[in-house]
Amino acid sequence: MREIVRFEPAAVLPAAADVLRSQGVPAGTTLNSNAHDLLDTALARVLELAQPVAVLEEVPADRFAAIYRGEGGNAAATPLDEIVPRAGQLWLFAGTVGDRLSTDIQSLFSAGDPAAAVMLDAAASEAAELLVAELARHVARSTSGRSRVAALAYSPGYCGWHVSGQRALFAALSPEEIGITLNSSCLMQPLKSVSGVLVAGHPDVHEFDDDYPFCAECSTRDCRVRIARVQEA
Repeated sequence: MREIVRFEPAAVLPAAADVLRSQGVPAGTTLNSNAHDLLDTALARVLELAQPVAVLEEVPADRFAAIYRGEGGNAAATPLDEIVPRAGQLWLFAGTVGDRLSTDIQSLFSAGDPAAAVMLDAAASEAAELLVAELARHVARSTSGRSRVAALAYSPGYCGWHVSGQRALFAALSPEEIGITLNSSCLMQPLKSVSGVLVAGHPDVHEFDDDYPFCAECSTRDCRVRIARVQEA
């Protein structure tokens, strides 16, 4: 099944604390009035300019295996190698918060206002992450009648899935239908776009030990937080 999903901008409006955190501002930091104004303006621009849309397509495990192999650049072993066989459903996805935010960010840089541009860039990036979370909830709701279901996203460029895997993903999903394209370096346009596979199943399917060789290069270990959240939900 293939589906195009649209959200209201408010669905991807990030919390102020998350926008600051993404820029390395510690929680509880007191901002000066200028920083407050920059933050408030950035969040207002997300509400005004974001156009969240995504395409989803359910795929069987064997078809995903071929897509996941891509051009052969994946790590020798990856979390998805052990997660996918346990999954209930797999959904390819690509989504974007639209081009208007990226255009506005570039305009701010061009106008010589890097502080406003950086703040808006952080807010737009957080909005794109929230779009993924909304898609995960959408998929989980669509399968919730079967059992306790949690959906998590996995994307090319992370956890051993080589970024060149974007090409096989795009060939299978054709997100050009909603305005997302891929350049020769596997960079998506609009820039504030996301793609990958949503793995749906019992929360336990997402459990894995973060002891792969590439885990040592990861500075955030966000996977631990994501897994903990679906276990608690």
